[in-house]
Amino acid sequence: MLKTRVITALVIAALLIPAIFFLDRLAWSVLTGLIVAIAGWEFGRLSGFCSAGQWRFGISVGVLTVGTALLLPVKQQAVVGQGALILSVAFWLGLVPFWLRHRWQGVVHWKMALVGLVVLLPTWYALIALRDLAPVWLFAALLFVALADIAAYFFGRAFGRNKLAPNISPGKTWEGAWGGMATVTLLALGLQVGFGGFDIYRLAFLIVFMPLLTLVSISGDLFESLLKRQVGLKDSSQLLPGHGGVLDRIDSHTAALPLMALLLGWLG
Repeated sequence: MLKTRVITALVIAALLIPAIFFLDRLAWSVLTGLIVAIAGWEFGRLSGFCSAGQWRFGISVGVLTVGTALLLPVKQQAVVGQGALILSVAFWLGLVPFWLRHRWQGVVHWKMALVGLVVLLPTWYALIALRDLAPVWLFAALLFVALADIAAYFFGRAFGRNKLAPNISPGKTWEGAWGGMATVTLLALGLQVGFGGFDIYRLAFLIVFMPLLTLVSISGDLFESLLKRQVGLKDSSQLLPGHGGVLDRIDSHTAALPLMALLLGWLG
């Protein structure tokens, strides 16, 4: 299993990294739109849709993303995209904590379809907006979220005692969450000092923002775990050998990337 996971991860990296740095904006928008459409099909599975409903929802997400990329001018995309990012941040910071606390059951399909759009469409635009700032910003955002997840896993395995959400994801601990927050914050501070100098305002921003980013990314992971648990699924699909589905790989990113794109866009 570990060998399969590593091989799949290397293949994904070998395809994704050149795409981030070398595709033009339209090609990147279409590619990520198709990826998010696959995640939409998987979200339909987690929401209890019938097979036809899953396909309809996935295709609808693809039509919205790819259609927007092909038909809507860039400036209008930015206006709509900013609204989507704000809605996403409000959802993850304002609603999801209560959803997780009370373990709401998502059973009304049209409502879950709306939730799926709020989860997936801002993620798609965030992938574009961060790359518009600079490809390295998007690469760093993806890397930081992945690193937070990896660090939380290892700190949890080594020091975990207090369960974070035992009824949703028994393996997650508060010690793992704190370890993830500390790891990405220290790395961000080191990069700022090493490449941007000792700017007290930027350092203060990172001290506040990076732990928040980590907590939001954990919320994304827990939210998908709750949906899987409610429908009795271990993975969102089996499309990625050793990893499960696309949504299993981007669950943390769906929560963290819109927040990062919104704040970095405002800060210029």
